[in-house]
Parts: sequence; structure tokens; C-alpha cells
Amino acid sequence: MYKNLAAIAMAASCFAFPTHAQKNEPLKVGFVYVAPLTDAGWVRQHEEARLAVQAALGERVKTTFVENVAEGPDAERVIRDLAQTGHKLIFAPSFGYMEPTLKVAKDFPAVRFESVTGYKTAPNVAAANARYYEGRYLSGIAAARMSKTGVAGYVAGFPIPEVLQGINAFTLGMRSVNPQAQVKVVWLNAWFDPGKERDAAMALMDQGADVLAFHTASTAVMTAAQERGKLAIAYHSDMRKVAPDAQVLAVTHQWGEHYTQRTRAVLDGSWKPGKVWGGVKEGMIRVGWFGSKVPKAVQEEVLARQKDIAAGTLKPFTGPIVDNQGKAVLAKGQAMTDAQILDMKFLVSGAQGKVPQ
Repeated sequence: MYKNLAAIAMAASCFAFPTHAQKNEPLKVGFVYVAPLTDAGWVRQHEEARLAVQAALGERVKTTFVENVAEGPDAERVIRDLAQTGHKLIFAPSFGYMEPTLKVAKDFPAVRFESVTGYKTAPNVAAANARYYEGRYLSGIAAARMSKTGVAGYVAGFPIPEVLQGINAFTLGMRSVNPQAQVKVVWLNAWFDPGKERDAAMALMDQGADVLAFHTASTAVMTAAQERGKLAIAYHSDMRKVAPDAQVLAVTHQWGEHYTQRTRAVLDGSWKPGKVWGGVKEGMIRVGWFGSKVPKAVQEEVLARQKDIAAGTLKPFTGPIVDNQGKAVLAKGQAMTDAQILDMKFLVSGAQGKVPQ
């Protein structure tokens, strides 16, 4: 189970590394990106974090990145190449990078690896993720307030727990405002495929969805909504540049502080493997960047609920929760444990679709 940022030391093993030895040379830090670097999206947020590391630590570090690296053999090749070329800290922010990272780490015990969205650790591999679902719940509230049809569309990448958490939290957020709201789900089995993302968005709008959400890496869903005069929830980063009229709000991921903290730990010799799972409270997830069509009252409502999540008084996965097959999942008043959330394999009532096997 992931711990919050303050508990890294408690979650870590006793395996420790010496202080970065070459005092006169910068620490080489590598970043591997699963999609092309664009102006907005998943990769953009990690690039912003890289730039934050460089700005904070200056000449003490030298950061580099490799973009558009497919999960699987390509990822192993690139991660191994970074380790072989003197990078002593490597960030691998994609779920499918987890196993390749672990494999390379065995061959380079003096290199530290950060598996971002992975969950397995090793003596020189740490894991980190964010509670994206907290932002999804908040965006669902806004979507329900803005929707005229009560029907939203959701373009989803792969059916892993992280994505299911987001779909379910979004649906529960909508239903906290409109108990009859429906969310239609389309699975792509891809993280970055702008053509397929656009086609899915168009199909969902043809089926009556007037607000779209997505868990993919490009801006294609946003531009489709802009083109059709519909609304959409930006994901990963602010996307008003490409969808100035369509954007309701943005659910953003803020990695800069965490990446800087982990890099500084390598420099001072305090780095330890462990697990981090931070959300709104820790500043890793934020909603805002409201579009011009969103009334002030809706903005204030969403931001108030964001404060409630930060304070721990609002937990998105609180019962009663029923799945979309009618099976009771959680009793009234109960809150899901982190272990249950991390192992999520179902869609809640109101989410139309099936979980691919």
C-alpha cells in the first residue's frame, strides 16, 4: 500500500546508498517518456517536473530525457542505455515500464530507479503514484453541473486499476450531483493514439454525451469536443490552448516537488526505496483552470470539495457503492481501504461498459 510523502522513510527498506561521490561532477538524471513531448498531457507534466529539478538543483544535476519510448523491449533498451551512460538516477513514468525497470535495476545496483505508476520495489527501485481518482471525482461534480443531457463519455486507455479508479470516481462525482447521470466508456488499449482517441470521442458524442473525459496521453479528445461544440475535462495538464471553449476544468498532476525531493536525496545520500501515493493533500493532484463557460458558483463548489478531500472529510469511495451489474460493493458509510482501491476491477453503477479481461 502506498504511503504519503511524509512517510517515505517508514515505507523504505534499510538499504541505503552513499552520498553522490563525484562532488565536482553533476548527477546525471534520466527521464523516459512513453509518448512524444507535446504542449500538454501526461508527458508534458513529467517534462515540467524535469525542468523543476534542473531549476531547483542547478549545476548539481544534468538532466536528459528520451521521448516516445514504447512499453516493453524498447523501454528496457532505453533504460539500460541510460544506466550504461552514467545516469545514476532514472525516472520511468509509465505503468508498462515497471518490469523493464526492475530487470535493468538488477544489473545496475549502484543506480537508483523511480518507477512512477508502478507498484513493485527493489533495493534500488522506488515506486510512486498519485491519487488521480481524487481529481476525477471533483471533475465529475463539475461535469454534472455543466451537462445538459446527464450523459458523459469516457475515453479510457487500458483496464488497469488506476484507470478504473478514475472512471468510477468520475461517475460517483457526477452522481453526487445528478443521481441519474450516465457515463459511457470506450476502451482503446492504447495510451497515446490521437486518431483512435478522436474517433472514440466522436462516437461518444454521437451517442449523446455532451461532456467528455479521458485517460489517454494526447489532447485529441479536447480538440474533438471543441470542434463539436461540446465540453470536456482536461487531463494531466491545462488544455485551454487547444480547447478554449470546450474545457470545463483540468485535473493536473504535479510531479516537480516529488522529483526534486527524490533527486536531492540521491545527492545527499539519503535516498531509500519505498512507495509514495500522494493526492490532493500532498499537492500531487490539483483541479482548476476552469473554462470561460463555467459559472462562478460551480467553480467555488468544486474548489470547496477539493479542500474537503485535502482535509480528509471527503473520501470519493464511500458507500453505498454498487457495481454496474447490481452487486453491492461497499456498505453505506464505509470507506474503501487503500488496498481495495489499488485492486479495483469493476465499474460502478452508472458507468456503462465492461471491464475487458
